[in-house]
Amino acid sequence: MLDKLNWRYATKKMDPAKSVPEEKVAKIIEAVRLAPTSSGVQPFELVLIRNKALRAKLQPHAWNQAQLTDGSHLLVFAAWDTYTAERIDAVVAQMAEERGGTSELVTTYYENLKKAYLPRDPQVNFEHAARQAYIALGFAMIAAAELEVDCTPMEGFDPAKFDEILGLSDKGLKSVAILPLGYRAEEGDWLLPLKKVRKAKEALVTEID
Repeated sequence: MLDKLNWRYATKKMDPAKSVPEEKVAKIIEAVRLAPTSSGVQPFELVLIRNKALRAKLQPHAWNQAQLTDGSHLLVFAAWDTYTAERIDAVVAQMAEERGGTSELVTTYYENLKKAYLPRDPQVNFEHAARQAYIALGFAMIAAAELEVDCTPMEGFDPAKFDEILGLSDKGLKSVAILPLGYRAEEGDWLLPLKKVRKAKEALVTEID
């Protein structure tokens, strides 16, 4: 796995002639679905965009970054705008359905979760949900690297414009990160030939025995 993580980089130029096979895209999405989240709530949704015309419409609102259209797929991670009783109850109901019932322990846990979350400011809840979406973004990037699919994680876009174009606000969602998928161009990417630079372990890690 580490060799694949060394292989990956934030691809600056993708080859528009190459498309990521759907079976690989499906595996990346499954990694997103399996990503852990706080209390197992999964407070985000994923928008998968193949349509090039739609990606071209979004591109001006992402600093005209070419990866949105030169790549073959675009993933948009959209977090819940807040927590609600209905959203948390739906999580508990799914657990009960798939596990053949629930328990007092589970019911009490999620009732306490509602007591903690629901009185909070919606912005606080959104920021918490967004952090869960970022965990899934990391899983998507690792899965892409394992499959030798290039990707470019981006915060450089106008979330409000994306939300408007994709109709996310009507669903109680806010876009927080985007991830174009594709294949690196053999020429024209200034970052490709450069050495990956990361902090040394000694500078990054404090070990406490």
